[in-house]
Amino acid sequence: MLKEQEKIEESKPGTAYGRIIRFFWKSFIIGFGVLIIYLLSVEFNLLYLFGSSPSLDKLENPRSDQASELYTADGQLIGKYFKENRSPIGYEKMSPMLLDALIATEDVRFYEHSGIDPQAILSAAYGSLTGDARGASTITQQLAKNLYKTRTDDSKGVLGHIPGLNVVIAKTKEWLTAIKLEQRYTKQEILAMYLNTVDFGSNSFGIKVASKTFFGTSADSLKTEEAAVLVGLLKAPTYYSPRFNPENATRRRNTVLEQMAKYNYITKAAADSLSKTPLTLNYSVENHYDGPATYFRGAVADYLKEWCKQNGYDLYRDGLKIYTTIDSRMQKHAEEAMEKHMRALQRRFNNHWQGKNPWVDENNNEIPGFIEETIKRTAYYQRLKKKYGNDVAAINRELNTPREMMVFTWDNDSLEKKVTMSPMDSLRYYKRFLHGGMMTMDPFTGHIKAWVGGINYKYFKYDHVKQARRQPGSTFKPFVYVAAIDNGYSPCDKIVDQRITINYVEKGEKKSWSPTNADWQYTGAPMTLRRGMGKSVNSVTAQLTEKIGWETVVKYAHRLGITSPLESVPSIGLGPSDVSIYEMVGAYSTFPNNGFHTKPMFITRIEDRNGNLIHQFVPKQKKVLSEETAFLMMHMLKGGIEEPGGTSQALWEYDLWKGNEIGGKTGTTSNHSDGWFMGVTKDLVTGVWVGGEDRSIHFRTSSLGEGSKTALPVFGLYMEKIYQDKDLGYTMGRFPGPTVKISKKYNCTTVLPRKVEPDSTMLDPNLQLFDILEQLNSGTNTDSSQ
Repeated sequence: MLKEQEKIEESKPGTAYGRIIRFFWKSFIIGFGVLIIYLLSVEFNLLYLFGSSPSLDKLENPRSDQASELYTADGQLIGKYFKENRSPIGYEKMSPMLLDALIATEDVRFYEHSGIDPQAILSAAYGSLTGDARGASTITQQLAKNLYKTRTDDSKGVLGHIPGLNVVIAKTKEWLTAIKLEQRYTKQEILAMYLNTVDFGSNSFGIKVASKTFFGTSADSLKTEEAAVLVGLLKAPTYYSPRFNPENATRRRNTVLEQMAKYNYITKAAADSLSKTPLTLNYSVENHYDGPATYFRGAVADYLKEWCKQNGYDLYRDGLKIYTTIDSRMQKHAEEAMEKHMRALQRRFNNHWQGKNPWVDENNNEIPGFIEETIKRTAYYQRLKKKYGNDVAAINRELNTPREMMVFTWDNDSLEKKVTMSPMDSLRYYKRFLHGGMMTMDPFTGHIKAWVGGINYKYFKYDHVKQARRQPGSTFKPFVYVAAIDNGYSPCDKIVDQRITINYVEKGEKKSWSPTNADWQYTGAPMTLRRGMGKSVNSVTAQLTEKIGWETVVKYAHRLGITSPLESVPSIGLGPSDVSIYEMVGAYSTFPNNGFHTKPMFITRIEDRNGNLIHQFVPKQKKVLSEETAFLMMHMLKGGIEEPGGTSQALWEYDLWKGNEIGGKTGTTSNHSDGWFMGVTKDLVTGVWVGGEDRSIHFRTSSLGEGSKTALPVFGLYMEKIYQDKDLGYTMGRFPGPTVKISKKYNCTTVLPRKVEPDSTMLDPNLQLFDILEQLNSGTNTDSSQ
């Protein structure tokens, strides 16, 4: 009876409906619970199955790779360090048309949803069923994917490596992250973050760099059609590149304009009109070697890589703001002076060697196999060696096969030209170039104001300021004289200009050295130390070195800031040991700075991406000379200009002498492979070097190859520009008087007609430049004390 009653109850419609309702709710609750468990599992990476999600800290402090920026002392941006060239800007610095184009194209309900657009998801699902595939990601979801790398291997768990399931998990993370972003940021902030994050192609990340790259403008100045091009790029930066695929870019731009018209951001007539305009670009990709002070930027990077490593920063990702000591105006003047002189000098060099190869031995005979041996040291040759092994024929075929290439040239303003050359011919071509380096420093603060490491960074990346070390020739002689003056000698003390031989022991072996003067002549007369340094007389320098000891000279050179290894030999004063311009300028700066050596510095402070000060750099000074010695050395340096036959007198040709005083010292190595000039004014110290890449490449005569011809003109041209630029504030003037009582006799200038003499470290027996008038008057020098 009961079973029949149950059958009757079960057959009632209401009861069956109730079971369905109960089943539905039961399934819904179970499904909802599973969904919640799934979402929590994804969010908290249960058992490491789903991979990590962005933390609260990352959500509230989002960090994308950002270029570090390098600024001059006068506030100019001169370079960036980046893996992704990105410089974020605020919402207010973005064109309204850009924002409208983005929303109309990518997420028309952006202001209505909270991170996920259900309508778009349903439309996408329907589209996939009907064969009309479309995206459903909101701008916020795309930001989540780009900013937090939700689809990278780092964010994958165990399940994330299963095809199909990995997409579901990644999409879930994007949804969850998008919702959290909407909770923490305003719509404007999300738009700004998105446009600062995305890749526009052509090495431009973020809207600021993209606007400059493609249109040479700022993001707030974009025209409607330009904004449409950039928004169109977001779908596929390469396929829709206006530079490389202009037809695709134009078509995509017009689609964006249609979307803007469809949603009433612009009129239909405006869209039609703009769609007919040609694609106009001002395309320029920002590279690491673009802009001024390229060698300087490389030197800063070398320093900062180690600094960042020690302090937990990434120079290429963290968006640091680095403020340097360089003055952009002085840098420009230095680069222009170097270019102007090197253009003329290279023509002179080419004419000098016309019809011959300039790589020669000590007898001026061409070095056989020079190019063939040199190319074996190149990275290109090593790649060929790896590719072909011991197949010499195949390697030589590659080396001698002509191909089109761009090469450096002084022949036009663009500094490059397209040619057809083989790699071997290219090496022959480049080896003929002379190179140069130059640095200017404020001796009182240690601030480096200009840094020219070479003639063109794009083609010659080797830095001749700090990286290179070359023989300084006679520019090293002041270290002999400063050691002597600091140990009892005075500028007016005399040494006979005569042939000498110095016997000494080196590493247990007896040796002798007989220095010669540049003109191979000796007056046989006493010569003041000031005149000996001003005329750069080898015999006087060598005898003084022997008197005070070459170990003493080495000690003083190191004390003044020379850090390179120095040979303790009798010829130390003639500059046989390699040093850098960077060291030499720092050392010479001790003289005008009253005996304080200030370590050259090129960074003043570093800030993080938010403008917070990370590190402040301060000058490092050390007292290494007495004020009297420093003052007397400034007086000695003026001898190159004031003493008869002074080697710096070529400076009289320049407009530098309206009540001005300049201390200077030339230097030239014995085969003219290195030409130097060190110049000191009341405000600045500048060092210049000029020479071939290899020491075997040089002028053959002192009349062309001495430092007064190769390096000094760069200083002269540069200082003319410095004084003409009134905004810099550097004026001509005399050196300050002594701040202490000078106990030594020093005012003993020789009065004879001015004549430029060769630098006496050049040993050229073929040139007879002996000054007869000077010989006749050599015994009439008058000394006086002050």
